Amino acid sequence: MIKFEGVYTAIVTPFKADATIDWSAFDNLIDLQLAAGVNGIVPCGTTGESPTLKEDEQLALIRRTVERCDGRCIVLAGTGSNSTAHAVHLSHAAEELGADGCLVVNPYYNKPTQEGLFRHFQAVAQAVQIPVMVYNIKGRTGVNLETDTLLRLLAACSNILAVKEASGDLAQMRDVIERAPKDFVVLSGDDNLTLEMMRFGGRGVVSVASNIVPKEMVQMVAAASSSNWELATQISVRLTELFSAIFIETNPIPVKAILASEGLCQETYRLPLCEMSAANREQLIQVWQKFQAR
Repeated sequence: MIKFEGVYTAIVTPFKADATIDWSAFDNLIDLQLAAGVNGIVPCGTTGESPTLKEDEQLALIRRTVERCDGRCIVLAGTGSNSTAHAVHLSHAAEELGADGCLVVNPYYNKPTQEGLFRHFQAVAQAVQIPVMVYNIKGRTGVNLETDTLLRLLAACSNILAVKEASGDLAQMRDVIERAPKDFVVLSGDDNLTLEMMRFGGRGVVSVASNIVPKEMVQMVAAASSSNWELATQISVRLTELFSAIFIETNPIPVKAILASEGLCQETYRLPLCEMSAANREQLIQVWQKFQAR
């Protein structure tokens, strides 16, 4: 079993002007992540606009990521769905394609009970042999995976090895870290909370910001992991304004706009996501240029 620690980039899905996947840009983005030394890449997550991907596109992205990474980092495939049967199907397909693990988000829109959440994640975990990382994000899904439910899952499913905690609730994150087995990994799902969470036992981050600043994110998390809090804090402070700016509108709109400004992809989204307002885009680019000038 692999150990989920460090920086995992929730990679964007670049589209051409006609909204088809830009495979050349995708390969280049992966190469930049590998060169920066990230621990893992997450295709088909929220940042990859997974809700608008067709199934064949999603599986093609997972396959391409596995082939491009070629064992140089962990490939954690986004396989969540609000249908348990579909999440099971996607997770099994990702395993067959060679993914190292699955990132499975809370079922969205359905608003299941805690018992429903337990059965959902249990069904997915029991359907595959590869590790599963649970993705808890109430703001996107409408439901929060309570710590008691997560602990039930850990007792029932030996291949649930980690949680991406994006509840935004540091108290809950700390509760999970304190109550879960010592070998269970808690990763931040919020770039701006990563360092604070690592101070009380978090092991890293599934990051949006690392799409544009992978080297800095790797350095910050590595410093925190080795208890070099002075260096980690210096890097975090430098990134603070950028962390806020890339969420000035719904993720992944701003981070994709920055990548486009660097010529790394086109500023193309799939509806219902669309380009930024002119005012927000100007503010975002100003923050980005200010960061680069430091």
